Amino acid sequence: MYVATTNVPTATLATYTSLLHPHTHPLLPEPFPRMTIVTVESQLAPPHAELDRLAAIAEDVIARCRRHGAEQVEVGVNVETGLAVNVRLGEVETVEHTRDRGLSLTVYAGQRKGSASTADLDERSIAVTIEQALAIARHTEADPAAGLADAERLATWFPDLDLWHPQGPDAAAAIELALRCEAAALDHDARINNSEGASVSGGRSYGIYANSHGFVGRDYGTRYSLSASVLAGNDDAMQRDSHYDSARAFVDLASAESIGRESARRTLLRLDARTLTTRKAPVILSAEVARGFFGHLTGAVSGGSLYRKASFLLDAQGQQIFPKWMQIVEQPHLKRAAGSSAFDDEGVATRANPLVVDGVLERYILGSYSARKLGLTSTGNAGGVHNLTVTANAGTLDELFADMGTGLYVTELLGQGVSLLTGDYSRGAAGFWIENGRIAYPVHEITVAGNLKQMFADIIAVGSDVDTRGNVRTGPLRLREMMVAGDSSSDEE
Repeated sequence: MYVATTNVPTATLATYTSLLHPHTHPLLPEPFPRMTIVTVESQLAPPHAELDRLAAIAEDVIARCRRHGAEQVEVGVNVETGLAVNVRLGEVETVEHTRDRGLSLTVYAGQRKGSASTADLDERSIAVTIEQALAIARHTEADPAAGLADAERLATWFPDLDLWHPQGPDAAAAIELALRCEAAALDHDARINNSEGASVSGGRSYGIYANSHGFVGRDYGTRYSLSASVLAGNDDAMQRDSHYDSARAFVDLASAESIGRESARRTLLRLDARTLTTRKAPVILSAEVARGFFGHLTGAVSGGSLYRKASFLLDAQGQQIFPKWMQIVEQPHLKRAAGSSAFDDEGVATRANPLVVDGVLERYILGSYSARKLGLTSTGNAGGVHNLTVTANAGTLDELFADMGTGLYVTELLGQGVSLLTGDYSRGAAGFWIENGRIAYPVHEITVAGNLKQMFADIIAVGSDVDTRGNVRTGPLRLREMMVAGDSSSDEE
């Protein structure tokens, strides 16, 4: 990896060229050609020429592995570049340019597997990587589930998902954007008295996944983010909050000023927070928190958890685990979305694929290995889900408040108190107490607890204010009831 870090504006858009010279090595082609790997940051069109070069490397590696006894081979070759800027209290703290490239290799000798990787694409490093992978495969134990994805399941259709938008800011523009964002937060209200800073980041990545079935998949995309975090109050009464946006295209980000003002607004709402007495109460999870909540679902129905028998949803396929109105579907081909892809990490084709229909778990989340362990077939989820979308059945957040009347609105969760083995759930929380359908006051230093299986069944509504910034797309979530533990000395409101 190449990293350049400085605390002053830097206008650096560089071209890196690696000229690879012949060496003598038993795994190198004889003679092997001179190769040039060039990374060009200024290119606006998708990096097709670079992908051609990476594909040539991947196919050459596969051929060499096959010549040396590997029955199946898969190779990933990737290049990533990035810019990250951080400012605090009107000063530039860091400007970081990053460049990473690497090759990962897995070979199969029968059902014995060997994997190795390198961060250097020169021929000697690649040759050593091939040698290491082959050596590992010779000494590992055979695994009946090991091997490439089934050839007939590999992607053959590669739609344009509109993921490549390299027209982002250079370092000077990113600094100016971050300073504006932080200034908007600090100027929003006199009670905002400190800052944890504002950040702007952008990245481009492209790569090849190829295997000995003849599959060569090309993947490329860009990502941008903008965030701010500020503080208000004094001493023990100090509160902080933040806001951010992320997008595939820089032009799709919210404005710097709106991000800054929202971070300030959220911070001010948390001032004079109280605790609660222990009670059972209706709960609404913010859309941001709900994303993580559904992440527990995907973890529990993932193949790794299931074949290890480490899930509270063992044998749950075909069972109703949510209310009958609940619909959850993967949408991997949404344009410009965070989790869009034509194929998974093994080259298996992705498709719009229901996970929950009318509250019933339709399938598990499987790659080829876990599918074979379970006697099933891959669902195109090696590497995870792609734009898992929870269908709303209710209105806005304000309408959820009005329907709930009185209860807890959770905007932040702390700690890792979730067991996917039992479903037991207990986490620190902060948010707001709701009375008469409106925010009454902020709360903190509380714990919310329950069991995920019961929590899934107790979902009353999913709001229409959908958070699209991540790989799980959902609105706020209303639950019938949870245990809320707080300060036993507090007066119950």
